[in-house]
Formats: sequence, C-alpha cells, structure tokens
Amino acid sequence: MLKTILTATAISTIAMAASADTLRIGASPVPHAEILEQAKPILAEQGIDLEIIIFQDYILPNTALAGGDIDANYFQHVPYLTSVLAENPDFDFVNAGDVHIEPIGIYSRRFESLQDLPEGGRVILRDSVAEEGRILSIFQREGVVGLREGVAPVDIRISDIVENPKNLTFLPDIEAALLPQVYFNDEADAVTINANYALGAGLDPVADPIAVESATDNPYANIITVRAGDETRRDIQALVEVLHSDAIRTFINENYKGAVIPVELQ
Repeated sequence: MLKTILTATAISTIAMAASADTLRIGASPVPHAEILEQAKPILAEQGIDLEIIIFQDYILPNTALAGGDIDANYFQHVPYLTSVLAENPDFDFVNAGDVHIEPIGIYSRRFESLQDLPEGGRVILRDSVAEEGRILSIFQREGVVGLREGVAPVDIRISDIVENPKNLTFLPDIEAALLPQVYFNDEADAVTINANYALGAGLDPVADPIAVESATDNPYANIITVRAGDETRRDIQALVEVLHSDAIRTFINENYKGAVIPVELQ
C-alpha cells in the first residue's frame, strides 16, 4: 500500500475506508516511517496491514488522530504530548509505548563549542515550550547558563535562566522543520535541531553538533500515541511489541549509529 505524504490541504485524502485488519499510523518521515517500514512485514505475518501515513509537521498528526483518520501516531515525546493535551482539551490521547530517543543537538557554523558563543549571541530554538528544558539543560551542563533550582527538567523554561554571563538570547520561534535551513543559512550563532530533521537534511546528529543532549535518563522518548482506550487493542499492542523486538532494535542501532537510540526496556 502506498504511503501518503500529507499537507494541511490534503489531510482529507486519508479519510477513506480501511479493512478491519489495517492499522493506520501517522509518522514523521525520518526515522519514524523508516522504522515502521521494518515493522510492516513482521506485523503482516500476524495478519495486520500497517499503513504508514507520512506527515511533514508536528501539528497534523495529532489533528488526524483526534479526527479518527488514523489509529495512532509516532513522532512525539511525552512532554510535547502533555503540552498538546493542555492546549486541546478535546484531545484524549495516551502513550501506548516508548520506542526510541533522539538526542537533540546544537549546531553552529561559526563556533566549535557552547563556551565559544559570543557575548550577546543568538540561539534559535524550535517553537515549542516543551523543548526549552531539554535544550537549556545542555547549556547548563556545559556551564554556559545557570537555571532555577527545584524545577524539573521537562518544566524548565527560558524564564528559569538565573545566570547568563554571556547575555545569550534564546529565540523559540522557528518551526522544527525549518531549523536545518536556518542552520545552513547561518542565521544565528547556534541553532538547535531535532535529530529527525537533522537526518532528513543530511546532517549527522552525532558528529555535527557542537553539543548533544545526553540519552541517559532521558524523558524525551518518542512514543506511540493513541486515543484513550485504544492502547489495549490487539493491533496496537502488537505494533509496540514489534517495535521493542530485537529485530527493530538492531535495525535502529545499525542504521542510525547513535543518532536514534532504542529505549531501555524494563
């Protein structure tokens, strides 16, 4: 079955009838859809036809899930999902399973480390408050800023910066998909880029950043999101089980070489 690349004007094209054995999942192109392609033949052996619908942004996958156009999506982490649910009280979604971590990177065409950033430097972030804590934690780890004590990393915001000796300006106002082009255009002293978009732009999320988020105890695992109650569906549980399998974990490790890391299973 052909994959569908969606835009805001084309979302209605997926509202077609599907067989009872078809599981329709929305995903970002890289690495999510690539990982799902590996899971597809394994699920087929269980009688489940996995239809992968590609989204190019972070808004439409949740809109499509709420509208019933897809059964699940695979692109977001829990802090982002939490922020989406707070802004959309009509959405009733749950996490059906953690799959992988994509350590976020900070890139610069001008400097080789965060310590090298200049006085008054500009740092461009994705336009999501859910990303601020993970990014600022990297700057704190590198000794460039100090953050308010007693705030959980996922809850840290730019307003929680209490020490900023370089007087850096953090600008969370660019859509995630545009960040690689901002970096290539050299529009700021540093640019944060999510690993999936870095991979899609031909960047190496392990070697190219000047600083990378730690994967240890990382709360930003990418998840399978479903409507509340659907987490007990046989096909959803089968999907999560396959994504946790040795075959998929091996594919992730060998194909992405540290840019994408399978979650540690309990």
